[in-house]
Amino acid sequence: MEKLRVDLVSDVACPWCAIGYRRLAQALETLEGEIDVELVWQPFELNRDMPPEGEPILEHLCRKYGKDAATMEQSQREIMAVAEELGLNFRGAVERRANNTFDAHRVLAWAATQNRETPLQLALFEAYFGEAKNPSDPEVLREKAISVGLDGDTAEAIACSDQYADEVRAAQQQFMDAGVSAVPGFILDGRYLISGAQPADVLVDALRQVAEENANRQ
Repeated sequence: MEKLRVDLVSDVACPWCAIGYRRLAQALETLEGEIDVELVWQPFELNRDMPPEGEPILEHLCRKYGKDAATMEQSQREIMAVAEELGLNFRGAVERRANNTFDAHRVLAWAATQNRETPLQLALFEAYFGEAKNPSDPEVLREKAISVGLDGDTAEAIACSDQYADEVRAAQQQFMDAGVSAVPGFILDGRYLISGAQPADVLVDALRQVAEENANRQ
């Protein structure tokens, strides 16, 4: 069975990252027994300069894209429909606030050392889009860490410190230097970048192509 690494550059504040992951999971189900994929999450901040209190999501999106509130709300409703078809909880998507996610990424970096990053990523997607909670709030990080079998005290302590800050910044810079300017970004085998939440069949074809190239190089 071919082995392949996929780096998923993502932000827990990005709805298409949650959708992109679920589509990747569908692709991996199709490829089960054919390709062994090592998934490695990489950090990205959509709202790097956002103050701690954040701002209402529609207000933020209207300013960012220069469109009116009705247009942006309709866009969010369409994203919610796509997410719900994939089994994602996006019920709080329109009520959420735009938040900075640096502290969430630091706790996720710790979760990766415990082999629990994917469950925590998914729990934070649900906290943000399903429950309209701030994913960088230390209490939310504590709650969601506990929900996936991690130590809540440790998660909260990391959120309230600067632990893993250097690691997160270095990873962000590495992938920006590699050409990732929007998320989600799927980097296959460290060589090929697929941008956006592509359909599962597109990801299946791409993974098969890279695996075949690797097999032919051996």
